[in-house]
Amino acid sequence: MYEQISGNTLYLMFYAGVTVLNLIACCYLLFRRANAIAPDVTSSVRLRYWTAAFLGACTLSHLWYMPLIYLTSTEDIMMLYFVCALFDFLTIFPLAIAVLFTMLQDRRRPLWPIGVMVYYLLSIIGLIIYMVRATRQYGRWLHDNFADLEHKEVWQSFVVLAGILMGFSLYAFELQGLFFKCAAQMNVIILTLFLLWRVETLSDLTIQKDSGDEIAPLSGDEVTSPDNLKTSQPHNLTSLLQQHCIDTQLYLQHDLTLMQLARAVGTNRYYLSRYFSQQGTTYNAYINGLRIDYFINLYRMAAADKQSFTVKQMAEDSGYRNYATFSSAFKQRMGKNVTAWMQDNNN
Repeated sequence: MYEQISGNTLYLMFYAGVTVLNLIACCYLLFRRANAIAPDVTSSVRLRYWTAAFLGACTLSHLWYMPLIYLTSTEDIMMLYFVCALFDFLTIFPLAIAVLFTMLQDRRRPLWPIGVMVYYLLSIIGLIIYMVRATRQYGRWLHDNFADLEHKEVWQSFVVLAGILMGFSLYAFELQGLFFKCAAQMNVIILTLFLLWRVETLSDLTIQKDSGDEIAPLSGDEVTSPDNLKTSQPHNLTSLLQQHCIDTQLYLQHDLTLMQLARAVGTNRYYLSRYFSQQGTTYNAYINGLRIDYFINLYRMAAADKQSFTVKQMAEDSGYRNYATFSSAFKQRMGKNVTAWMQDNNN
């Protein structure tokens, strides 16, 4: 009996601690503007607010489930479970979907369908299909507009979040025992910490996307007409890119965006994107191709002069802040990793 009471008391303290953690995380995202996790990253204010709302709902959920600890009647427990589950469907699940939608920053997707989708079983399948499609669109948008993808990709986060959210099934199955109760609360802790990390390390892409004076594309019939696209797009984009990007080594600028390159070339972002598409490539592949070629030249000059060097330093000199990003881009460009390539060249 003593061990049972001691175990329940310990669980109650743990449960209260998780509730306080959610509340602190919610207040942190609402009232602190500067990032503590990644100070050099400007995070999305919109994402902070939606995540704070989700964590606030998790706090309330813990509060309205708390009476279950003291109830003894099976009928009372079942009734309270039903009411609490209803509150969860009205708050936690819609807000969780809103957080997922807000992480995709290529455009502001309407959030009102959440109110319709979340209450139907088939909507789960529809939501999965939509999120896969939307995530692929977001990935293509990143490759078409950004040279560096650090702090921008989210598909890995969606995979992790899916695994974490599956842990909430512990609530649905009403598993008994102290171990399962503590496991459910550990799941909440992991989710809270992961969301805090993701919110503060995901760059706010609306700054790059909306800032500056972009040359407006043609409107009306001029945009939809293929003939007008061909005649309006500059014929000498190849030479302009050679002059303003390759010769000036503009591609070495970290986080160079399509919009910035379009301004340097003196054309429209829309037409420059169409140009890369017609060449069968993306903006990201174009810039990374130039950077890898620059790295290869640096390596060959250092090897010819028998100079000491490190691959990491040459990668930074080639426009990469993140070595993992360089390694991935090099393998995609050359078909092998940088170590194997250097060994082949030495031989």
